[in-house]
Amino acid sequence: MGVRRRTGRLKLHIVARGKIGRSPEADLIARYAKRLTWPFQITELPDIGGKHPPLAPGTRIVAMDETGAHLSSLELAQRLEKWRDTGTREVRFLIGAADGLTDEERAAADDFIAFGKATWPHMLARAMLVEQLYRATSIIAGHPYHREG
Repeated sequence: MGVRRRTGRLKLHIVARGKIGRSPEADLIARYAKRLTWPFQITELPDIGGKHPPLAPGTRIVAMDETGAHLSSLELAQRLEKWRDTGTREVRFLIGAADGLTDEERAAADDFIAFGKATWPHMLARAMLVEQLYRATSIIAGHPYHREG
């Protein structure tokens, strides 16, 4: 029996602490978000508190954390493709505030991913993640962006 392939798109959802407002990072996020062809959403929470959107069945939670796996763009694309093809409906990426993720957010995570060993400002990490999601979906689609960027 083979892997059941889904015909729908995997939703990419970033849940990030902090309001980005008008900033150079917001411009970068908008640039890459506009290019994404997969369903995409960003939910902003206050730095402290706030309620996460309800979790639908088939949601995978990925915490962006300095202790996480260091993935190449190709490896991220392979994970997204695998999740999409095995029935995951949404991948929810969590980005903490300046002090990182809460204990509850860390406990809820299925996976942890890092952008290297350096600590990045959370607003910049958000822009970097959107670019990497665009790059990963471009790899999956066979688009030349991955080789150009």
